Amino acid sequence: MRSTTARSGFRCLAGAVVTAAVLATTSGCTVPVDAVAGVSVTGDGHLIGVMMVCGHRIDGATLYVDDPHADKTVTVGSWTARPPLTHGLTTWPLQAPAAGWTATKPLGPLASRTTYTLYGWTNDNSSSSGSISFTSADRSRLSPGRILYDTVSDNGDETTRAVSVAEFKTKACQDM
Repeated sequence: MRSTTARSGFRCLAGAVVTAAVLATTSGCTVPVDAVAGVSVTGDGHLIGVMMVCGHRIDGATLYVDDPHADKTVTVGSWTARPPLTHGLTTWPLQAPAAGWTATKPLGPLASRTTYTLYGWTNDNSSSSGSISFTSADRSRLSPGRILYDTVSDNGDETTRAVSVAEFKTKACQDM
């Protein structure tokens, strides 16, 4: 005669294993996105980083290139904000040092036909920003006062938009 306690214990264990497996596959390995990254240009064509913090904070930003041949990313520039960015819009020049920013890796020259990605991060991985990917052609279509950023629709489709600063301030957090 089999024990119903053993069978019940086995069912509980099996249920726990299945539940853990489902949670592991659905939870992902990313940090919450609570900001929106963008790029713009100055009147003389220099690249500007743009960060709209929607809730938490952002400690810094990194510009990188995905290297599909080497299966890695290459950091092109990285900046730390002092103090960390909090709710609202912040811009900073990527080529020159700016008040409140430390270049932890100064921006190197950008190549044509290369896709760059800018995103914001926190030191403790508690949140990050959505990223913006752009090429030199995208950059050349920008003008001062226009911000290039990626929006995500309700069904998960991404679209790159160039909008005014006022529209970015109004819509960026809604478009995450």
